[in-house]
Amino acid sequence: MGLGPWRTAVVVMAGTVLGLTGCDGNSTAPDDLRFGQVGQIQVRVTSPVLGGVGGLEETLVWRSDGPWVLAERLGYGDELGSETVRRPDLNPGDLAAEYGSLVQQLTETPGLRLFGPETPQDLVPTCLPERTRIEVVIRDGPRNEEARWVRCADGTLFTATPGSAGPDPGASRVVTAAQLARSFTLGDAGRSSYFGSIPFRSVGRGGDSPARLEVPEAFLGEGPDAPTDWLAFWERHGGSGPPPPEVDWEREMVLVATAGRRTEAGDSLQITRILPIGEGTRVEMILRVPGNFCSPAGRVGWPYHIVIAPRTPSPVTFADPQVIRVPCGGSGG
Repeated sequence: MGLGPWRTAVVVMAGTVLGLTGCDGNSTAPDDLRFGQVGQIQVRVTSPVLGGVGGLEETLVWRSDGPWVLAERLGYGDELGSETVRRPDLNPGDLAAEYGSLVQQLTETPGLRLFGPETPQDLVPTCLPERTRIEVVIRDGPRNEEARWVRCADGTLFTATPGSAGPDPGASRVVTAAQLARSFTLGDAGRSSYFGSIPFRSVGRGGDSPARLEVPEAFLGEGPDAPTDWLAFWERHGGSGPPPPEVDWEREMVLVATAGRRTEAGDSLQITRILPIGEGTRVEMILRVPGNFCSPAGRVGWPYHIVIAPRTPSPVTFADPQVIRVPCGGSGG
């Protein structure tokens, strides 16, 4: 799928946000404690996008005392385009009982349990480029051990079905385990942050573009040469810095998102989805701003996000940014 080295960073990001359960190698697990009952479950789903020219990676980490985090990354070629992180809306402690229920099902329930000859852990298939790779890991804190299963399927964390699983009959149990973990934490009505989007890669993002665009722009070529309006924009934006990024203008386009002039420090803009719709394309964005009770410093700037994507039908329109208020001291994403 060609997602490059940034793929493994999603696991690190999810683990860092949660603070992975510490494992004490000298501790001893009670005889009646199920494997993973104290520890965490990690589900990692890597799916091709647009025939494999890009990819989506979703990593769900759920800790036995309740907290969970879902980190999603969308990439194009070998480069990252966008990433999002989701956490529980409810008190994470309320999910501890659900975690224990899931561990019980995965260790004891006939037809679901992962520990047994039906689902060997040493079977690690190489999934075809058009298929999704699903990995389920159960980590046991007191024992300082982990169990891991890898299988192939179709779809994403939110859409993969046991019927598409392979290569062995037991693969359906691995996909079911992933779906149960997602259902217990995010519910059955959720969907990926990048649902329906084509892949894209980010080539620049910041809080103040010298080009000072007031409205977003889409740059599309009419042949192999770069459009003159794109070169003019880059000269204003980049100045004497690096040359413009390489673009295959016959197959790709450049999108520049902006929220116009902003007057507070901490505002951050991010393209989240590029959606071919009917005869055109809609670009969706998120504008993160300091929360209501923060006291940001006054600063004039033009937040921006520049991405390269496979060319889609014209016209390309930009939806109004979705405004998200970030708690004081929180990450702007």
